[in-house]
Amino acid sequence: MSILRKLGATLTAAAFVGVGALSAATTADAAPQIVKSAQNSVTALPPSGQVPTAAMTTAASTRATMAKYRLDSRCMTKGRVLCINKATRKLVYLVNGKPIQVVDVRFGAVKTPTRNGVFKVYRKDKNHVSTLYHSKMPYAMFFSGGQAVHYSSDFRARGYNGASHGCVNVRDKKKIAWMFARVHVGDKVVVYKK
Repeated sequence: MSILRKLGATLTAAAFVGVGALSAATTADAAPQIVKSAQNSVTALPPSGQVPTAAMTTAASTRATMAKYRLDSRCMTKGRVLCINKATRKLVYLVNGKPIQVVDVRFGAVKTPTRNGVFKVYRKDKNHVSTLYHSKMPYAMFFSGGQAVHYSSDFRARGYNGASHGCVNVRDKKKIAWMFARVHVGDKVVVYKK
């Protein structure tokens, strides 16, 4: 009797597996497929015969942009954002989540570090001179106390061998002048290390 029960259980299990395999095969065309990109991120493709929606395309584009520039998620908002990554030493100027300009930057020394966080540009001064250090700070965009994003002739001359007193120094004068003309008081600034 127990042999018959085992045989019956085996046949029942085989029947269910067969039905499952049949349903999986018949619904495979209706299910979204998963594809791995070159960066090993998983992207869902729509069922065959359907065109990807704008939302799907935008989401994939956003993920790719964030990965390429190692952007903080706080940078991916509407409007203009100065996204500053201490790890990559890059400032990415974004408009509505799209990178418009990328520049090399350096930061404050150990005793005068550049603060991390989310800020807003609260003042701009094209020909600013520091009252504390008496150094020129052209195209200054202040975001936290006396800290600003600005052009640095010292950074241009010495590269990463120097440091600032907490400001975000930009090496390329033409690019910072271009950015200065487009950034408004109130625009978001995100400083992080990632």
